[in-house]
Amino acid sequence: MSQPQLTLIGAGRMGSAMLGGWLKQGLGGQISVHEPNPSEALQDLATSGDIKLNDTPTPSKTLIVAVKPQIFASVSDTIRAHIRPETHALSVMAGVSLETLEARLGTPNVARAMPNTPGLVGKGLTLTSFKDDTSEETRAHLSSLLTPLGAVEGPIPETLLPTATAISGCGPAYGCLLAEVMAAAGIAHGLDADLASRLARKTVEGAGALMEGSPETAATLRQNVTSPNGVTQAALEVLMDEAAMPSLFKDAVAAAIARDQALSEETK
Repeated sequence: MSQPQLTLIGAGRMGSAMLGGWLKQGLGGQISVHEPNPSEALQDLATSGDIKLNDTPTPSKTLIVAVKPQIFASVSDTIRAHIRPETHALSVMAGVSLETLEARLGTPNVARAMPNTPGLVGKGLTLTSFKDDTSEETRAHLSSLLTPLGAVEGPIPETLLPTATAISGCGPAYGCLLAEVMAAAGIAHGLDADLASRLARKTVEGAGALMEGSPETAATLRQNVTSPNGVTQAALEVLMDEAAMPSLFKDAVAAAIARDQALSEETK
């Protein structure tokens, strides 16, 4: 059996998003996917010959581990069958350290990446972290495999991954929560629920698009829509009080960092 160019362990939503991008990049026929509960779409790709699905484990040139961190310990021995000395293993699991990856996979050629859920629509941000001795060629190759998800940021030191992940990895949930609580506030003040939901959602989407299309900072864009002594300023004086959003977000990020660090201990 020929050696796969690329092996994907775990084809959930994020793994499948990467897979779709790789196929668009022309890697069809070179990818081996291992997923215990393959979707109909995965099965169709296997039937058409675009991927190999759940075939006999064979050492691969590049291995992407995209399983839930809580099950990594239980499947790591199985994953080892896909590795030989020159294999490079890239993890997209939260909380599983480079040290743990190296110990459980039996190879020093490990790296980490932390994507976020907008990657499912190609608008994501993925953080990368490599060992100091990882060559520039390998860094570029592994980073290129992440571009289907959107922008790639890094590399950054692994010690900073928990904090960065608390911003970018968790951040999409914060944005969705903002739309959720905005809608709830509108309902509380008399708006129809469907209208409140549409207004909140489209407004958050529009703010994101505005930031994407402008070189100005988020603070400047906020100031641009805040008239002195106007209704926006009145609302922001409540939200920007030190005991309100600034304090809440500091506490939220601290909680996310603590959970990431605990997960790292649990997955050793």
